[in-house]
Amino acid sequence: MKNWQQVIQHKTFRYIDHSTESQFAGKPYTALTSFAVDDSLAISVSNQESPPALRLWVHPNTIVLGIPDAKLPYIDEGVSFLKEKGYSAVVRNSGGLAVALDEGVLNLSLVIPGIKHISIHDCYEAMVSFVQYMLRDLTDDIKAYEIVHSYCPGDYDLSIGGRKFAGISQRRVKDGAAIQIYLDVEGNSYERASIIREFYQLSKKNEETRFAYPDVKPEVMASLSELLGVSLTVEEMKERVYHALSDFSNEVVNPAFSAAELETFEKRYKQMLKRNEYVARLQE
Repeated sequence: MKNWQQVIQHKTFRYIDHSTESQFAGKPYTALTSFAVDDSLAISVSNQESPPALRLWVHPNTIVLGIPDAKLPYIDEGVSFLKEKGYSAVVRNSGGLAVALDEGVLNLSLVIPGIKHISIHDCYEAMVSFVQYMLRDLTDDIKAYEIVHSYCPGDYDLSIGGRKFAGISQRRVKDGAAIQIYLDVEGNSYERASIIREFYQLSKKNEETRFAYPDVKPEVMASLSELLGVSLTVEEMKERVYHALSDFSNEVVNPAFSAAELETFEKRYKQMLKRNEYVARLQE
């Protein structure tokens, strides 16, 4: 597996902490907003108008659905259940399936240019090595392979002792990519997985579907705090992110979003609203 330095050659990085924001460019700061922001950054780095970026984001009680999830035969019942449980649903524009977010889950978006010459797998491996480096003083047992019966299973699930705490997706726009990872840092992982399990049970029932949705078993998932036996918080993890990025960079900068980036964001935000029209109506 390749490490960060073998894939990422850049030495100046833009660090963006959106983990406590309530608004962005006059819009409510929801997960829908976050995906539009990542698209804007991907285009900006692709055009060489911005250095590569690492963005942190946190959203309360949100189930981020994959594109296939929106095609479930009884999606209306599933979304209604999520609403009853106090969760909003958003359909993302990157790969993967349903993921549970709340204030104990830290999301990172690594946005880099030049991806026409970097494989999808290399991008994933760069993120894996970054997380391993961040937690190197606490564990050397982080592995990347699919955790069967987890939600949003994939080849780059991150686990300790066979229990998943993170998953990675990727969004490629022009010559830029946003490699997005959720890190289950603290809180009730069993409850999160149970909610997604019931969402699938209600949304699919026993119908045959062309797409293979996961049979979620909450016991195969856990938070980093539980897995490491320490009281790790999102705030502490944010500090680890910044220090790791500083170790891998010569310069960390935080410029304001440019007029061009904000203009692109507005366009991408409208596209996200369009993508989410049906699911939004189900939550009215």
